[in-house]
Amino acid sequence: MKAKTHKGASKRFKVTKSKTGLKVLKRTDGQDHFNSRESGNTKRNKRSDHEMAQAMKQTILRALKNY
Repeated sequence: MKAKTHKGASKRFKVTKSKTGLKVLKRTDGQDHFNSRESGNTKRNKRSDHEMAQAMKQTILRALKNY
């Protein structure tokens, strides 16, 4: 039977190649609403994606199957 990609993981994470290997990026939490009360620093930090830690990266890549 063919291995299937975990669709929930594929919608949440993006895998990119870099000189140091693979990077797993995810959108910053809490961007959908209630952002007007946040400080300027918090709002600015939420705009960028975050790289996942090494232990989580292995789990995510296993769920995505094609890496």
